[in-house]
Amino acid sequence: MRKIYKKLLNKKLPAHSKDISIAIIILLLLLCIGSFIFYKYLASQIRSDVTTITPLTSDNNKQLTKQTVKTVSSATFRIPILMYHYVEYVQDKKDKIRQSLNITPYTFEQQIKTLQNAGFTFMTAKELGDAIDGTTQLPKKPILLTFDDGHWDFDKVVLPILKKYHIKATVYIITGFIGKSDFMTQNQLQDVVSSGLIDVGAHSIHHAMLKGKFFPVVAYEVYQSKAMLENTYHISVASFAYPDGVFDQQAINIVKGSGFTTAVSTIPGIEQSNKNRFFLYRLRPGYKTGETLLEYLRQNVFKAY
Repeated sequence: MRKIYKKLLNKKLPAHSKDISIAIIILLLLLCIGSFIFYKYLASQIRSDVTTITPLTSDNNKQLTKQTVKTVSSATFRIPILMYHYVEYVQDKKDKIRQSLNITPYTFEQQIKTLQNAGFTFMTAKELGDAIDGTTQLPKKPILLTFDDGHWDFDKVVLPILKKYHIKATVYIITGFIGKSDFMTQNQLQDVVSSGLIDVGAHSIHHAMLKGKFFPVVAYEVYQSKAMLENTYHISVASFAYPDGVFDQQAINIVKGSGFTTAVSTIPGIEQSNKNRFFLYRLRPGYKTGETLLEYLRQNVFKAY
């Protein structure tokens, strides 16, 4: 930075050009300092996987000190986390992406009936994090329903079905898209929060892929998406969903440092544990219902069930 500064000053530039160059250098320095401070703050928040330590007293009666920290379960749980995006009757038949990520309200309700009749217990991502920590026990045949993005249909279509069967679920919100076309408004999201059934998670601010991005960009997308939801709706946001399921080690570290207890990926699978708590595996149920859906879960989850 010092070399760049000297080169700019030695060049024969108009007075106003030198002033602009100096201003740019100062701005870059401020950005570097700000990024470093923010990085140190987030790094200090990253929690290591540790166990309770109780040092022994010595023979000369030194004071016993006890360091109590969170005990994390080492167990691996076979828990299906189902992933959804749209639940509606797609009007635009040319919208291939929407069609590929959609199921109809009728299909979704049939899936709920199938799972409920088969004895599954619906839980949230926050509750799964507590189970991984070992602070709560898992219910019988646990399963999670997760919804990405926060589209309008979650309040208008999905929530009434969940209320009808008293089903818990987790919805991941792109905070910068609240109120925009095709997404829930602030009042609709408040309706979701007030239902008491929904665990609200963060899905970044702009749905920007986080892998390989500059640290401050990733930190902003992750940390501020959580802060915005918590400050606006006075809730605790414990889970994060990576945009497009793409992440790297830096993104994982920032998610951990921002205070999330779990994060979900799009990696297919059902084994959930402390090892992958920040990239939990999920399954796409598609249009499967009835015995077809149960057989799909038997093959992937309960092989002895």
